[in-house]
Amino acid sequence: MDFDLPEEIQQIRATTRDFARAEMAPVIGGYLEREEFPTDLIRKIAALGVLGLPYPEEHGGSAAGLLAFAVALEELSRVSPSIGAIVFAHSSPATLIHLNGSPAQKREWLEPLARGEMLGAIGITEPSGGSDVANLRTRATPTADGWRLDGSKAFITNTGTDLTGVVVAAAATEEGDPRRRLSSFIVPAGASGMQTGRPLRKIGWRLATTCELFFDDCHLAPDALLGVRGDGARQMLTAVTYGRVCVGAIALGLAQACFDAAAAYAREREAFGQRIAAFQGVAFPLADLGVRIEATRLLTYQAAWLADSGRPFRMQASMAKLFGSELAVDAARAAIQILGSPAISREHPISWLLDEAKVLEIVEGTSEVQRLVLARLLGVTA
Repeated sequence: MDFDLPEEIQQIRATTRDFARAEMAPVIGGYLEREEFPTDLIRKIAALGVLGLPYPEEHGGSAAGLLAFAVALEELSRVSPSIGAIVFAHSSPATLIHLNGSPAQKREWLEPLARGEMLGAIGITEPSGGSDVANLRTRATPTADGWRLDGSKAFITNTGTDLTGVVVAAAATEEGDPRRRLSSFIVPAGASGMQTGRPLRKIGWRLATTCELFFDDCHLAPDALLGVRGDGARQMLTAVTYGRVCVGAIALGLAQACFDAAAAYAREREAFGQRIAAFQGVAFPLADLGVRIEATRLLTYQAAWLADSGRPFRMQASMAKLFGSELAVDAARAAIQILGSPAISREHPISWLLDEAKVLEIVEGTSEVQRLVLARLLGVTA
């Protein structure tokens, strides 16, 4: 059993880490203070090739796989989990089109998404709820010349930006069996009958623009249907499963950043005649965080490796998401506690991370949902 990352993924890690430190770290604080979408940084990340890592070369990607993408997300998120969130949210519609799209849909949409010529968003969550996908209320009705979409979506990341090019939205097309109610639709930005609401102000992920979407007699062409009619629930569950690996990677980067900052401070800060790292009240929490960070890394990398190998990875994805997101919150709290007064100033990079971490416990299914999923997958409940 070989736990070493392939050389090409190690190179992706090094390149992404250098970019994050050189291009992102000096300016990210200003973007956070302004709560401004970082258009220039996203364009640079696209030019770096990160957005196309999981996708085939013939469709604009580099065929590096989900593990490579997770490693890149980890490195971006060590500097800015908000940037990691934008990149992860973009990958969800791209993955849906990659796995389910026709050759024409891949040419029209996956290629520019993989090259970073536009940003994508995924429209699942609605004002009435998020995790109960089977009961979504947005409806798609066949028409003489395509489809009509009516309804609304809430908390949709990557909408309302200058780079937004497409939303893949779930809508009901059938009655009866909840597993066959939904279909997925490719909705171009600016589609007639689609309106974007105001950007929401969030406790975390401040750089990721998140809006409501409203579909009122939104007309779509016949080829807007993604894959097979009635297959939307399965498609969206697959996208969410991939997304849980991504959330694990973002959480891993955030937790590592917290550990690095707290450990460095503890080695330098003196109190009562010695470095505070010598006190068990500081050293033991850091040791515990180190163990949990390595466990999250193994869970996340294993889930990504299984996906790249074409093997089932739903259980490992939920484990990575649950364990990693809860670690991220604990790591941010511990870092702020160890740094003390400096970390409660918004001038310190760590001060933003507790808010960023909390969002990770919500997106792609809350911690409670993950435990329900894992109880079933582990055979605890039927």
